[in-house]
Amino acid sequence: MKVQQFSTGGDRNFAYLVADEVSAEALVIDPSYNPAVIVRFAADHGFVIRYVFSTHSHPDHTNGNDAIARMTGLVPLLYGDSCSRTGIRVQDGAHFPLGSLQATIIHTPGHTPDSICILCGEALFTGDTLFTGKVGGTRTERESIEEYNSLHLRLMALPDETKVYPGHDYGSSSSSSIGRERRTNPFLLQPDIAAFLSLKLNWAEYKKQHGIA
Repeated sequence: MKVQQFSTGGDRNFAYLVADEVSAEALVIDPSYNPAVIVRFAADHGFVIRYVFSTHSHPDHTNGNDAIARMTGLVPLLYGDSCSRTGIRVQDGAHFPLGSLQATIIHTPGHTPDSICILCGEALFTGDTLFTGKVGGTRTERESIEEYNSLHLRLMALPDETKVYPGHDYGSSSSSSIGRERRTNPFLLQPDIAAFLSLKLNWAEYKKQHGIA
């Protein structure tokens, strides 16, 4: 499996191409700001793009969708959409075949109601749900509780060796792993929802005290 990470601009946005190197079938995740570079990479390496996904509907993750649709003829898929080629709906637990691989949808509401993560092999593409050493922003207590549940009940249920590829370059590294985040991410180290909410409210001061950018 080939995973290619692209720094596309915006607010340190990442996009991804994931390819099954046996069949040369590929998918694209969050092709914001500069989708042409992703399409060109696929063509240069002989990959055929079968799907385009957006991890959620915020403009900084979807602003390249119209352009990549024109380039590939594929309609980018968000949570709740159905793929016109396979008929598969983007919902929790859905499996999208990709050559010898499959992409599994994990619904992770919190940052937005339609947030999804995509698991392909041992690679997890977390959008704005989980970053390296941080988690996605939320505006209300209800959203924060939803995010807490998504993180602990869905993502932390995955094996430690699962690679984490976030939607932004916000952390100390461009990728991580479930095990590393479980051991070191301040938000995941909180003992309960109340402590998680408290850290959310006091994150700016926490960052200052601990020298976190």
